[in-house]
Amino acid sequence: MSGAIDTAPVHAAPGDSSHARPAWALSAPALMLFAGVLVIPLVMTVMLSFHDWGQYKGIEPVFILKNWHEIATDPYYAEMFWRTFRIALLTTLIAALFGAPEAYILNRMSGRWKSLFLLLILGPLLISVVARTLGWALLFGGNNGLMNKLLMSLGLIGSPLRFMFTETGMVVALVHVMMPFMVMSVWAALQRVDPQIENAALSLGASPLTIIRRIVLPQIMPGVLSGAIIVFSLSASAFATPAIIGGRRLKVAATLAYDEFLNTLDWPLGAAVAVLLLVALVLIVVGSNALIERRYAEVFR
Repeated sequence: MSGAIDTAPVHAAPGDSSHARPAWALSAPALMLFAGVLVIPLVMTVMLSFHDWGQYKGIEPVFILKNWHEIATDPYYAEMFWRTFRIALLTTLIAALFGAPEAYILNRMSGRWKSLFLLLILGPLLISVVARTLGWALLFGGNNGLMNKLLMSLGLIGSPLRFMFTETGMVVALVHVMMPFMVMSVWAALQRVDPQIENAALSLGASPLTIIRRIVLPQIMPGVLSGAIIVFSLSASAFATPAIIGGRRLKVAATLAYDEFLNTLDWPLGAAVAVLLLVALVLIVVGSNALIERRYAEVFR
C-alpha cells in the first residue's frame, strides 16, 4: 500500500561518522584517565630531566643536558644500572628454572590438588610486597638467622653466609616475589598443549626426557619467554625489595632515583635516572617481544 511505513533498516553511508561518535564518547573517560595518570606525568618527568638544579637555587626550568652527561660519564651510574640488570637477569633465570617445572606439574595435577597448589603459588601475590620482604629480612637475619641455621643443620654450608645487604639476598627475595608470574605464564602456554600428544609419543617408544625435550619444551617456550619478560621488567624496576634487603649501600636504579628525589632533592637528576631506566626496559621488552613473535608465530596457528 502506498500509505505503508517503510521499516527497512537505514544503513549509514561509508563516510558517516555518527556511529563512531558513541564509541569515542564511551572511551573518552578511560582515555582521559590514562592521560592524566600516565602520559602527563611521564612527559613532565622527561621535561624535568632536562632542568638544572642547585643546592641554593633549587630547580631552574632551563633546557640543559648536564644530568644526562653526568649519567653517561660517571662510572657510578653505570655500576648502578649494571647491578640492576644483573640482578634482574639472575632473578629471571632462576624463576624460569624453577617456575617452568612447577607449571608443568601443576598442569598434570587433578582438580582438587590443582586448586590447592594454585592457591599456594598465588599466595605471595595476596600479601604486601613490603611484608614479604620484611619476612625474608627476618629469615636472613645475621649469622644466627633462620636461613643460616637451616642450611648449616642440613650440612649444605659450614659457616654462616651473608644474605642481608648482598645481591644474593636480593635475588632470593625477588625470585620469591616474581615466581607466580613465571608459573602463570608457562601454565597458560601449557593449556595449548594436547596431553594426547605426549601419550602418543610414549606409545611409540619415546622416553619421558625425549617427550619433554622434543614435544613439551618447544611448545611452552613462548610462555617461558613471556614470563621472562614480565619477571625481568618487574625485577629491574622493583623498589621495596632492593631497598629493604640491599639497604642504602647496595643500590639499584629504582632506589637511586628515590634517593635523588627525596634525600639529595636533586629532582632533575632523579628524573633522568628514572627516564633512562624506563627507556631501557621498553627497548628490552619491545625487542624481546618482537623476537618471540617472529620465532614462535607458527606455534599459535
